[in-house]
Amino acid sequence: MRPHPSPRIQLEQYTTPAAIAADILFLAAFVYQDIVDKTVVDLGTGTGRLAVGAASLGARQITGIDIDPVAIEVARENAETAMADIDWIVGDLEAIHGEFDTVIMNPPFGTKQRHLDQVFLGKAIQIGGVIYSLHKSATREHISQYLRRRGCKVRAIHEYTLDIPMMFEHHRKRKHPVRVDCYRVETRAGPQ
Repeated sequence: MRPHPSPRIQLEQYTTPAAIAADILFLAAFVYQDIVDKTVVDLGTGTGRLAVGAASLGARQITGIDIDPVAIEVARENAETAMADIDWIVGDLEAIHGEFDTVIMNPPFGTKQRHLDQVFLGKAIQIGGVIYSLHKSATREHISQYLRRRGCKVRAIHEYTLDIPMMFEHHRKRKHPVRVDCYRVETRAGPQ
């Protein structure tokens, strides 16, 4: 898949590594049955890796949304290459409405815009029945409490190491490993 040609640090545009994306999608599709023949939305889709993967695994309808028009253009190209039928939206989270069976996302960690990860989770809870979301492991207690306060049930946490490559001016190492958790969350009112 083609990467983002000019990621922006303010948007925390780090691509989900292929191995992590594949594992999350495998779990969602075959362990938990949350992809095949389901409606799926990828919030903050970036270049569309999770959305295209969900399409290849048999999602009935897929939507990807991102605020960055360059990212969406690359996502469209990636989907065309994979022959994946995905609805793309350029816009912020308020541009997406409706209900989806499954939300998949690698949201910003909230390091550049404080609590942006919670904004993404809030939207996911509003529109989704099941959520798969990546967050820094260091925020596990905070994220878990936030989800409990919102009436959600954390059914599983899968741990990964996300290697962030040297891609921004302030990066000093060839890669920086970050421990992350992928939450599988059931919302209280979403479709299931």
